[in-house]
Amino acid sequence: MSQQNSSNNAYWQANIRLILISLVIWALVSFGFGIILRPLLAGIAVGGTDLGFWFAQQGSIIVFLILIFFYAWRMNKLDKEHRVDEE
Repeated sequence: MSQQNSSNNAYWQANIRLILISLVIWALVSFGFGIILRPLLAGIAVGGTDLGFWFAQQGSIIVFLILIFFYAWRMNKLDKEHRVDEE
């Protein structure tokens, strides 16, 4: 029973760590680059507009979608490592 609790704790710690890392990346890109750092990124041109505006309008959405697919891939791998996968 103790070994199973240890395995469950390791699984959930890895899961929480993955969620926190994903949330930090998402917040940095959407809030940090799109709002706080926008004046610093204003001089860099991307696609006819400045990089800060691009992050606020499209970059944060693209990064969010990438994070969704990365999270799903990493969780499938984590599930297999801890033998809680659906297959």
